[in-house]
Amino acid sequence: MSTASAITSHPVLKSLLGAWALAACSAEETAAVEAHLTDCAACAEEAVRLRDAVALLHPEDSLDLDPTLRSRVLAGALGRRPARIPVPGWAAPYEAEAARLDALLRDIGETEWQAPVRLAWFDGRDAVSREATVAGVISHLAAVDGIVADALGLTGDAGTATPEERTETAWAAQSGVRAPVVRAAWRDQGHTLIRTASFEGGRAADLAVEYGPFSLPLRDAFLDRAFECWVHAEDIAEAVDYPYEPPSSSHLHRMIDLAARMLPHTIAARRRAGLAPPARGLVRAGTPGRALHLEIEGRGAGHWYIPLDSPGAVGTPEEEVAHVALDGLEFCRLAAGHIPPDEAAAGQLGDREAVQDVLFATASLSRL
Repeated sequence: MSTASAITSHPVLKSLLGAWALAACSAEETAAVEAHLTDCAACAEEAVRLRDAVALLHPEDSLDLDPTLRSRVLAGALGRRPARIPVPGWAAPYEAEAARLDALLRDIGETEWQAPVRLAWFDGRDAVSREATVAGVISHLAAVDGIVADALGLTGDAGTATPEERTETAWAAQSGVRAPVVRAAWRDQGHTLIRTASFEGGRAADLAVEYGPFSLPLRDAFLDRAFECWVHAEDIAEAVDYPYEPPSSSHLHRMIDLAARMLPHTIAARRRAGLAPPARGLVRAGTPGRALHLEIEGRGAGHWYIPLDSPGAVGTPEEEVAHVALDGLEFCRLAAGHIPPDEAAAGQLGDREAVQDVLFATASLSRL
């Protein structure tokens, strides 16, 4: 018996109905089965039942896009798109975090702009918080970004208002302003900052940016703005139930490095304010002194030696008196004031007082 005649026999065609319903037949078998179904009512009825059963086994896929798709595509584009005037490496984290936040804002509905957002920080003594809206958070980011804009000569304003004072002024002026206007003002200012930094390049990297009680070189100010952009994006994402990923490991490492470099000055400021015990042994600037070994694990991993007694001292492994190990994301949330210092899940060894000094100083880096 030939293969063709074997396929056209009723028993063979009936046995193929299951495979046909699953679209597992060859082209020749499919044609033979479908031709048979036009002549055989019993097989046609069985075929309908089988197809219905298969449909139950394979429900239709959702037509909704993966909510993380936009941010993943954007991240890929930022990593591959060549720029005629490249963004300086020290401004790249801010560019990435501002773009990711803007993608989030593009995805949320108009009513969600008024969703309550809890802003938390550590005031040096206690954890504090304040409630704002999504629009209020973006106004806050724009207000503090304005400090960097001032330093670059983009506003003609050389004021010394602190981030908190600028935020209060922005919130007072925000009443009645529509969400698209708030978003556009923040986004346009951010684009101008990145464009100006790109044109200036290395010439402006060390330009002083005055925050009121302290100042940062421009390269560090851009890292500070990237950190705050990410932290408040997470605040917004939590408020509107939006999936949000942490920064890339390389960008997170730079943000942690900035925090680590600021810690000796923060420890000294806490001592001047009576919030930390006195130094045990001052040393000359540039010489080794007592140090805490800060080990960051996971994203942004690295090792830092934090001078404990003098901001100008050099931390070295030889002068280590304590060791703290923290996950990178947990360290950043501690630095953002989102975790109380006495609740940080830190692996600790050595001088307990040194550990407390560094954990509380890390939380004290936070602000509104």
